[in-house]
Amino acid sequence: MNSSGKWHASAQHHLGWTLERHILEQQRRFPSATGDFTSLFQQIALAGKIIASRVNQAGLAGILGLTGSTNIQGEKVQKMDVFAHHTIIRNVEASGRTCVLASEEAEDPIAIPDEYPTGKYVLLFDPLDGSSNIDVNVSIGTIFSIHKRISQGKHGTLEDCLQVGSKQVAAGYVIYGSSTMFVYTTGEGVHGFTLDPTVGEFFLSHENIRIPKRGQVYSVNEGKSALWEASTQQWLASLKQPDKNKGRPYSARYIGTLVSDFHRTLLRGGIFAYPGELENPKGKLRLLYEAAPMAMLAEAAGGAASTGTQRILDVMPSALHARVPLFIGSKDDVAEAEAFFKS
Repeated sequence: MNSSGKWHASAQHHLGWTLERHILEQQRRFPSATGDFTSLFQQIALAGKIIASRVNQAGLAGILGLTGSTNIQGEKVQKMDVFAHHTIIRNVEASGRTCVLASEEAEDPIAIPDEYPTGKYVLLFDPLDGSSNIDVNVSIGTIFSIHKRISQGKHGTLEDCLQVGSKQVAAGYVIYGSSTMFVYTTGEGVHGFTLDPTVGEFFLSHENIRIPKRGQVYSVNEGKSALWEASTQQWLASLKQPDKNKGRPYSARYIGTLVSDFHRTLLRGGIFAYPGELENPKGKLRLLYEAAPMAMLAEAAGGAASTGTQRILDVMPSALHARVPLFIGSKDDVAEAEAFFKS
């Protein structure tokens, strides 16, 4: 896809490929590949299909609303959070491809049960990003990040989870909206697959997605602007000033689900931000489950992702649920945001 959103003719021959075939074709480029990575992706995709099915029936299946408990993030837990969390674990833990898992919904790393074999990969995931929006029928999603293990022995450790984002071997998300899409990267291009519910397969629909160098949309929760530091407020004000050379003033679009806001930004350009606040400078978004995987996708598509002062993929996690400010999207738009903080 080029910056205008149109398909290149050379991409057409791959359209209609399934996700499995696409990953197998990638695997064939590496003669030493064992198939473990492909198998892990198949399990993640299956979990996405199961979650999509339940999301589409949520209002009829009695799983909307709160559980009455609070997670490690201090957030009220939705019933669908719990379902998605356990669905991913059940689909992955017995595969023999992972040594440890970590979820936004769990305080500590999730060990692989002793009765199952372990593998060389680490899976970190946000089981249902934006789940508070499901009651009002807004798009939500699942985010995942994959690392190679660095520890020895059968079981993985916290050390395996606390790796810098630049060491991810893959990242992606499943978005549950008007259609269900699986978007992923292994660092070489970003590809999107749309689920055909009539056959139960993800088919390649968006090959080699590229973020325009500059967009015309900003996405941020302006309702909290009074809580921001001056540099953030000045950055936002600059986007609203007329500038024909930069296509300004920019339009505002904010959904309130990271997956949905990022998906639009990935396809159309612009910038999404969740800045820090005066009393909470690290913001709300989790580095391992949200910022780092989205940053890998953004960079692989020609975009950028920053804390405002540092490349997201260079941030070393200090804890399993560490948080960071996030500015992500078109490369020029992110660079201009950084200028307000670095000055």
